[in-house]
Amino acid sequence: MKKEILNRFLKYVKIDTQSDENSQTYPSTAKQFDLAKVLKEELIAMGLKDVSIDEHCYLMATLPANTDKKIPNIGFISHLDTSPDMSGTNIKPQILENYNGKDIVLDKKNNVILNIKEFPELKMYAGQTLITSDGTTLLGADDKAGVAEIITAVDYLIKHPEIKHGNIKIGFTPDEEIGRGVDKFDVKKFDAEFAYTLDGGRLGELEFENFNAAHAKVIFNGRNIHPGYAKDKMINAMILAMEFNGMLPVNERPEFTQDYEGFYHLIKMEGSVENASIQYIIRDHDRAKFEAKKVFIKQTVDYMNLKYRENTVVLELKDQYFNMREQVEKVFHVVETAKKAMELVGVEPIVVPIRGGTDGARLSYMGLPCPNIFAGGHNFHGKYEYVSLESMVKAVDIIIKIVELYSGK
Repeated sequence: MKKEILNRFLKYVKIDTQSDENSQTYPSTAKQFDLAKVLKEELIAMGLKDVSIDEHCYLMATLPANTDKKIPNIGFISHLDTSPDMSGTNIKPQILENYNGKDIVLDKKNNVILNIKEFPELKMYAGQTLITSDGTTLLGADDKAGVAEIITAVDYLIKHPEIKHGNIKIGFTPDEEIGRGVDKFDVKKFDAEFAYTLDGGRLGELEFENFNAAHAKVIFNGRNIHPGYAKDKMINAMILAMEFNGMLPVNERPEFTQDYEGFYHLIKMEGSVENASIQYIIRDHDRAKFEAKKVFIKQTVDYMNLKYRENTVVLELKDQYFNMREQVEKVFHVVETAKKAMELVGVEPIVVPIRGGTDGARLSYMGLPCPNIFAGGHNFHGKYEYVSLESMVKAVDIIIKIVELYSGK
């Protein structure tokens, strides 16, 4: 199985599928179809049914039940795109067999090093096979590791018909990295009672709660006057933006928070004296605290408009997704079964809150409860990204074991 999953993963990461948050199309980039079409042909060749890609780049397929026993339809989902935070073009994976547990030089020319001091979790993988980038691009384990794991697990089930199962539903989505992954996902067509996303990090991670999330764009309308004659007349929009940011609590920035602590994260700023804007993502696991953060943003806008003039500051605030826990707890067997599957294949479950979101978070509110299982990678969205081949194999084992458990084996 190691060789099969490695070959699939290496094939997939070499296909550029970077999404684009500035695009108005859906999917945001046509090149995501390149991987979807490759996967479609693989799934057809494997013998799956109802294999389809729609105009929005959703790829769905079914491994039909091989028993008359009443077993729920189970879904497994990963996303096709890679993050726009770093290039996904011309990815050149490096394979380190029997990793020695020491620093890894990714790009000697530019002195890009995966070092133990900054990334101490590397020590856990001594003796294993690691796959890294070459230090000039991201790797794409997020989420092509998940894609490779799902397809490898389905291939195993086909080759081992003694494992009885109900209908297994496969879904691959576009644009997850820019928050649009399930905007047009057809839950009814997918036809699963529940599903699992394979989109987590280290070995053993199992997640069924995530941030509540919102995006805020704050626009500042200044007044540009010749600086030599600006006294009591100029209103510098960039200064206003800095003043606004300074009123947000410093200890609620991402670099000072962990576990269940939420934050305001400044992600973009631009402007001139006349006009400026800043953008934030707002996050909190607790719904009440999340709502309070949004209220604080609004109150800060109101205060500045009162201080200066009406419409000096304009707020555009939009919810993005909510904590899936509220939905998953209603069918908690999906979490309990995943935990048991991990234990049966020798993986210690690490149940942690996601300090982010997944397609599964939104799907859970669309009627498809969908916790998240690890895919095995680390340092997503950048040149230090890597994945353990052994962790990927364990993810495949867990998919198979979940199927077996629901079949009553």
